[in-house]
Formats: sequence, structure tokens, C-alpha cells
Amino acid sequence: MIERLLGYIGHPFIRFYETIDKFGQFVLFQVKLFALYPYVFRRPKIILTQIDVIGMGCMGVVSLTALFTGMVLAIQLYNGFHQFGAENFIGYTVYFSITRELGPVFASLMLISRSISAMAAELGTMRVSEQIDAIDILGVNSKEFLITPRIVATVISLPLLVIWFDFIAIGSGYMISTGVLGINPIVYQDTLMRLGEFDDIMTGVIKAAVFGYIVSAIGSYIGFHTSGGARGVGQSTIYAVVYSAVAIFIANYFLSSLFLFLDW
Repeated sequence: MIERLLGYIGHPFIRFYETIDKFGQFVLFQVKLFALYPYVFRRPKIILTQIDVIGMGCMGVVSLTALFTGMVLAIQLYNGFHQFGAENFIGYTVYFSITRELGPVFASLMLISRSISAMAAELGTMRVSEQIDAIDILGVNSKEFLITPRIVATVISLPLLVIWFDFIAIGSGYMISTGVLGINPIVYQDTLMRLGEFDDIMTGVIKAAVFGYIVSAIGSYIGFHTSGGARGVGQSTIYAVVYSAVAIFIANYFLSSLFLFLDW
């Protein structure tokens, strides 16, 4: 009875220690990768292939998400602003919220569900089928060949996806606001041009680059260290998606706080 009670008490501490240990291993793994990044551009074909797979593969789902995000945001803002007679500020509010927050976060989530999950599954399959071991035996650095191109490609692709997301979402918000909700298009554009700043777009792009590194680092690390056969591949895919999504929300808070501090 006492042993069972002590087991219940000690279990959370053991899990906490294991989590800290895994996080330390992840950080150490990423630090070791920095020495390999200068060599990644020796294989530009691999990077371009990964950009096509990771970035271009998400264009459809990102476009669809951006289209309806802009429309829904315009409708919801109209419901709130109409009560105070401030409908003319919908354009700037859509622009500000899309470029700074919704664009980077939603595009990152779509990339996680579409590309990071596939990345973890692909690397996990290569690990359990011993393809990665074969690459190492051939004298090729598997981390340089498999991981760093994927991380670099994601860091390049996600900011471009966010810019595309911003364009589609802002455009759909404009169409709904002026074509359906009856807002004067001249006033809408004037408010947007007068209050909107290029820094808002750059804030989202910087966030996207950071998010791209985070999610690709997590997805590639989990896939690279997969074990347990087909079941392990499935678990790695789940972990990659969940951990990446949670990391995005955490990083978004700290980055938003940082940019708010810099704006002061």
C-alpha cells in the first residue's frame, strides 16, 4: 500500500524529469545541426524539391483557409462595429489582425497538418526501415542530407505562404465588406491606406520564419528518432503535429509580447 502511494506521488516527478531530459536532447540536437547549415546549399536541387513539397503542397489548403478566414472575420467585425457606428474601421482591423496574428498562425497550422505530419511520417518510415542507417553506412551525413534541407525549405516556404494568406484573406474581407455588407469601398480603402503600415506585414513574415524553423525542427527531430515499426511511425506523426501546434501558440505569445515591447 505504501509503495503504491509513493509510486503515485513520484510518478509526476519522473514524468517531469523525462520531459526535461527529452527537451534537453532536442535542444542539443538542434545546436549540433548549426554546423551543417553552411553545407546545405551544396545541394540546391534538394532544397528546391523540399520547397515544392513543403510549400507548394500547402497552397491549396492555405488559399481556402485564407478565403474563408477573411470573409468570416469581416462579418464578425461588422456585427461588433455596427453597434458603435464604426464600420469604416473594419478594413484596417481586418488588415491588422490578418497580417500580425491570424496569417502567421493559421498558415503555420495548415503547414503542420499538411507538410510537417508528412515530414515526420517520411523520416520515421526511413528510420524504421533502416534507410537512414544505410545512408550513414554509405558515408553520407544523414542529418545534412535529410534534416537541414527540410528545415531551410520550411523557413523559406512559410513566410511566402503567409504573404499569400494575407493577400487572399484581406481581399476576401474587402469583397464581403463592400459587396455584401454595404461598406463604402472608397472609405474602406482610405482607412486601410491611412492606418495600415508595412511593419504589420513584416511582423507576420518574421513570425512565419521563426514558426517555420520551430515546426520543421520538431517534425524532423521526431521523425528522425522514430522507433517501434509502423506503430511508432503513427505515434511520431501524432507527436509532431501536436507538439508543433502547441509550440506555435507558445512562440506566438512571446513574439507578440516582444513586438509590443519594441513598438513602445
